[in-house]
Amino acid sequence: MTSTLDRRIAFAIAALTLGVLLGASAAPSPLYPVYQQAWGFSSITLPLVFAVYVFALLGALLTIGSVSDHVGRRPVIIAALLLLAVAMVLFRVADGVGGLVAARIVQGIAVGAATGTLSASLADLQPSQRVGTNVTSATPAVGMAFGAVLSGGLVEYAPEPRHLVYEVFLVLALALVVVMWFQPEAVRDQPRSWRALLASLRPSAGVPRSMRGLFLAQVPAIAATWSLGGLYLSLGASVVGRELHVANHLLAGLVLAAMFGAGGVAVLVNGALPERVRRSAGFAALGAGIALSVVGALVGSLTTYLLASAVAGLGFGWTFQNVMGAIAAATPATERGRVFATTFVVSYSAFSIPALVAGFAVQEYGLRPTLVGYGAFELLLVLGAAAGSTRTSRGPAATVVPAGRDRCPVAEGACEQTVG
Repeated sequence: MTSTLDRRIAFAIAALTLGVLLGASAAPSPLYPVYQQAWGFSSITLPLVFAVYVFALLGALLTIGSVSDHVGRRPVIIAALLLLAVAMVLFRVADGVGGLVAARIVQGIAVGAATGTLSASLADLQPSQRVGTNVTSATPAVGMAFGAVLSGGLVEYAPEPRHLVYEVFLVLALALVVVMWFQPEAVRDQPRSWRALLASLRPSAGVPRSMRGLFLAQVPAIAATWSLGGLYLSLGASVVGRELHVANHLLAGLVLAAMFGAGGVAVLVNGALPERVRRSAGFAALGAGIALSVVGALVGSLTTYLLASAVAGLGFGWTFQNVMGAIAAATPATERGRVFATTFVVSYSAFSIPALVAGFAVQEYGLRPTLVGYGAFELLLVLGAAAGSTRTSRGPAATVVPAGRDRCPVAEGACEQTVG
């Protein structure tokens, strides 16, 4: 189908679609305490439902992420939006934990399938590389902030608090399906070999021996940033309600928005700072935000916790983008697919596994001791990340590999994004 859309409008629509997908992924978080009160499940259930979503997302990202290179961007995005619509219906009709798990699995597949494809589409349509990179990197965080605030506000002030937010995202998903029919298709005249298509579904991960030291030095920073995001999305609303004694769901959404929104802002201003300043500021903000958030929770101060979330979000954005820049600069163009697949395996493992362990700890020891322990774990990771960064910066300079037309699995610029 021939597109009738201007490329600038098409670029904006692709960014909006990515934002809606990631916004919908954050929408259930402010509702978790509502579900827990209504259905009476244990504290471990919340991180478990979140972990199911993350593993479904990772599986789809590693397998379906390259399919659009063979069948085109538009069919994959439309299919993902239809899956998102199905997930919203499943959330809408869920009457227990089983329904939540089913909805999260479908949503994870939708987000994992669409993330790489939409990032590639943004790279195809970008008016300039700088604009494309900034939009692709910042949109997921901004989308998640929007989803958390919208969900919290609707739960608190609108009718049908357990249903309306999903109805809103259902309408948005179906509207974007219609709009996507008019998007320009960048992938034309590609070989339609079934063998090539099936080969693209085979996950490929690994790190070349020449850069394993550098990659391992980045692992603590990857773990520190993504495990913090996992804690906020899985248990953040419970912290606001039980430790800060705030019953307003909009405020719970604002806490999530402060963290992820600040991450998006950090991405946008990152290029204006010298590399050494970015690295130091990222670790300092991340460590200070984590420590301050624990203090805020212990003293029951919403203002302190909100400020700490924003500071930690800045550290998240700066630190993870610096990590991805270091990895991208040292990765040979022919190895980018495997290296970035490995990076996202580490990232999403850190996104889910510590949060799952925290769920068990909450059930066994309570929320407050778990927060203290999780904060200490996070601070140790930040110290390890800072030590690793210092060691690699003093070593031989990484060889910057020209990008050419090669992309990582989630396209140029997307290698620097935070995906939820």
